[in-house]
Amino acid sequence: MSGIVKLKNQIQHYEWGSTEKIPRFLGRDNPKGLPWAEMWMGTHEIAPSQVQLETGGYIDLSEYYGEPLSFLFKLIAASTPLSIQAHPNLAQAVEGFNQENAAGLPIDSPKRNYKDSNHKPEVLCAISPFTLMAGFREPMQIENHLEAFLAVAPKLKETLLPLVRAVDSPYPSDSLLKFFSVLFNTSKQDREKICAFITENETCEAFTDDQWNQMRSFAAQYPADAAVISPLYLNLFTLQPGQAIFIPAGVLHAYINGFGAELMSNSDNVLRGGLTPKYVDIPELMEILRFKPFMPEIITPLSSAYFRYPTPSREFVLSFIHNEGEDYKFIEKKPAICLVTKGELKTGKTVFKKGESFFVPKTAEDSTPPVFSGNYSFFAASSV
Repeated sequence: MSGIVKLKNQIQHYEWGSTEKIPRFLGRDNPKGLPWAEMWMGTHEIAPSQVQLETGGYIDLSEYYGEPLSFLFKLIAASTPLSIQAHPNLAQAVEGFNQENAAGLPIDSPKRNYKDSNHKPEVLCAISPFTLMAGFREPMQIENHLEAFLAVAPKLKETLLPLVRAVDSPYPSDSLLKFFSVLFNTSKQDREKICAFITENETCEAFTDDQWNQMRSFAAQYPADAAVISPLYLNLFTLQPGQAIFIPAGVLHAYINGFGAELMSNSDNVLRGGLTPKYVDIPELMEILRFKPFMPEIITPLSSAYFRYPTPSREFVLSFIHNEGEDYKFIEKKPAICLVTKGELKTGKTVFKKGESFFVPKTAEDSTPPVFSGNYSFFAASSV
């Protein structure tokens, strides 16, 4: 293994992806109009990055480097909502992966929850404004939202009143658990009634325009889904470019619309709870959820030249660097994947342009760090 190398990355064409955002960022065409949802950068076996050999062929990055990386770095572009979901902690991931293996469930089965034995904490950084939901609201706020909904939709009393009663508890964890259980045991007929009311009313003075518009969009796409009212029980907000949030294990969330960079541990374990045509496993989701109110901290960069996004992760760290002509010493000693977001970055005789990514191997403590020059901005995802 030598020094810095350019990466060839794989695109994931999920149905919620954008036909424009990632192709435009990469400077590539999309003649078939496919949804480009994610670009994976790393060593995950589902879609590993590759390195070109001097002979012209390619090898996986893990083979080139000699070992898998502890993180998975992505570009993510959502034009419609991703599933409402959560990720397991490490112990849950190991147990779930082993159980599904023992049950003989193929690794590529659509009913597979655990595709590996790793947890999946993640940080999302917005490149364009990015709207999402994350974390349960306070039970009292959920109760107020449900009562406001009941006031404007009295015909839904038999459906909504059990939800109000479930969340009305002096113990937050109990109330959230009860509420979630009642919500996802609501009959299909009652779910359809809720969706019909939402789609039939263009506005609703009981809620913010953001909440109601998202609910209308969800109901139009999934007309019998219990998660269409998720803006009433999950925090709904929009990250501005450069802002980021950290999502720990067990936190219910859904990315709705936007373009960003996402860094996580090297895992693809997802437990879904709705807003998706994919497999939904509510009992298993409830096993891994944290039934506590949680509002993610919005991390806003303190510097436009260099900023390291603080997270509690032991597997990865995300940094953003902006440079205008000065030589920059890349001081990360652990292996890193860098993604140029603006301009051109030169190191040695190699130039990396916007949309291109490269791998920087681990360097010895006493070695000279690589030097980058030019006018550019880039993300650096590295091991801790």
